This record gives sequence, structure tokens and C-alpha cells, in this order.
Amino acid sequence: MAPKWRELADKLAEQIKNGDYTPGQLLPQIRDLVEAGEGSKATVNAAYKALEAEGLVTSSRGVGTMVRAQTPLKRIGISRYDKAKWRDGDEVAFIADRVASGRTYRRGEQTQSVSLIEAPAPAAEAHGLPAGAQVYARARLVKEGEQPTHTLTSYYRPEHVEGTRIVDPTPGPAGRGGGFRVLYDAGYEIDHMKERIFARVPTADEAKILKLPTGEPVVELHRTTYTEDGTVVEFAIGVHAASRFAWEYEFKVPDSAEGGEQQ
Repeated sequence: MAPKWRELADKLAEQIKNGDYTPGQLLPQIRDLVEAGEGSKATVNAAYKALEAEGLVTSSRGVGTMVRAQTPLKRIGISRYDKAKWRDGDEVAFIADRVASGRTYRRGEQTQSVSLIEAPAPAAEAHGLPAGAQVYARARLVKEGEQPTHTLTSYYRPEHVEGTRIVDPTPGPAGRGGGFRVLYDAGYEIDHMKERIFARVPTADEAKILKLPTGEPVVELHRTTYTEDGTVVEFAIGVHAASRFAWEYEFKVPDSAEGGEQQ
């Protein structure tokens, strides 16, 4: 026989799935369920902890236990970097994801800080820089409404971006078309990219910044962006809340027997 807290957790989970409690809605306060005869304070608390671990709710001090949105954003692949979006329009990558997901967005949902720092080892390696070399780090936090979705920090060689909008910390993309448009206008047209993704446990700081529930992993992205001649013009590290994105790719299937090897 299942313990009382498990029975209560299953009952609440079923109510969430049936729509009795909708995304963003607060569950009853613990004392209210105790008074309703659902169990002791310890029983209700254990049930809420189980729902949080299962990704159905989030809990925060002073607010309560809230039902999580269960529909993740599409994190589209190749098409989010379509030049027509940022070169000819004003649809930067995170906005392309929102459009593809049928979700609203505000440019101010991206904030950033910009600093000239000693290049971290992965950035130095990507740019082919010696240890101790300086790079500009443009660190962004992206939210959907009040909920953080991911962080993204891009590292640039100073000679590529000095004096451009990329080093301006004003919230939102770096002007019309964002950073890729800035590079394009400076004579560095992006041509191809390499992305590497992997899941891991978040650090304590990441869990706090992204407001992650207990037990939720993150997906880390490493993106290297090249010009046609192979010059690296951006190396970026993104940290994404795993449950807030569905990674989606559509591409032509290669045939290396026709025209050489492809990656």
C-alpha cells in the first residue's frame, strides 16, 4: 500500500493533468489541505516535494507551489540562423524560437552585461588565442515573461567588435538584427557554425538564476561561428533549463558519395 503522501501526490498530479489546476495556478496552501483532511503537514509537504521532483510544480518561499507550464519552447536548429531573419529583418535567434513556437516576446526579455576579460580556456581555444588574451564577454539572460529560459555568453575578439553595438550593455538585442548583423556590417559575414550540446547538473548559481526546480538538469550549448574563410568571430556558451525547450532540427540528409564528405 502506497504511503499517504504518495496517494496525495498522485491525486494532485491527476488533477493537474486533467486541468483542474492550470499552468501558473497556485496549489492550495499546505495548511488548507491539512484542514481539509488530506493529511498532516509533513504528509502534504512530502507530496508537494514529490510533485516538484517530478517537474509538475515549482515552489518558492513567499509565493507558494505553482503548476509549471508543460509546453516547452521550440529551440529550432538551422533555420533560427537564416540570414534573411537578421540580415534583412529583425528576427534574432531567440525571437525566431518564439515565432516558431507561436509565443509572444518582448525585446527587453533579453538583458546583458558586457565586459573585457581574460578569455576562459574554451573561448581562447575556439578563437586560437594564447592564454591570458583579452576578449569581450557579452552575457545574456533570456526570459519568457518572468520565467528565465536560458543564459548565453558570447566571446569576441576585441578587434572584431570594439566600438560596435555588441559592446553596448543596453537590454535587448544589439540593435536591428542583433549581433550577427553587427558583425555583417563590420565585414564579418557569418558562413557556418558548429554546435555541441550536452546535459549536466546545474551549479547552485545556475539553479538560482534560472529558477530551476530541485533535480532539473540543464542543457549546455557550445557554439562556434565562422566566416567563409574559417575565421572564428564568436564563441558562445549557453545554459538552458532542460524542461523549457524542445530542440528541433530539420535538414537535408547528406550523401557523402556525391560531392565529398559532409559533417
